[in-house]
Amino acid sequence: MKAILLDTNALTALFRGDQSVLEVLGKADCIYVSVVVIGELEAGFRGGSRYADNVAVLERFLSRPTVEILPVRRETSDCFGRIKQALKTKGVPIPINDVWVAAQCMETGSVLVTHDRHFDLVDGLRLWCAPR
Repeated sequence: MKAILLDTNALTALFRGDQSVLEVLGKADCIYVSVVVIGELEAGFRGGSRYADNVAVLERFLSRPTVEILPVRRETSDCFGRIKQALKTKGVPIPINDVWVAAQCMETGSVLVTHDRHFDLVDGLRLWCAPR
């Protein structure tokens, strides 16, 4: 696996010591983390009692040389529009943040590491779904 993109639940699982996600990371040359995922984590951190500790763990992970933070770019919005419209046509919406994550994954050609099976609905998306 050359490049992977971590979904919010996979990154959270990793921080909790999930061995299966750790093994996937060990096989990747490049690990992408979306700004959308970081935003979801920030929201979760702010709802908890360990905000500073959680941010410190996230920052240590993001500072690794193999980790790259993905911004939302013009190309991302094109992928987003195509994915959202295809899902609408099929009548199978998924959470809007997950459409953005799927778009970034398609844009970069990476494999999405996630626990969410609804990503199966996105045509052409390469997935590695973590066992639960």
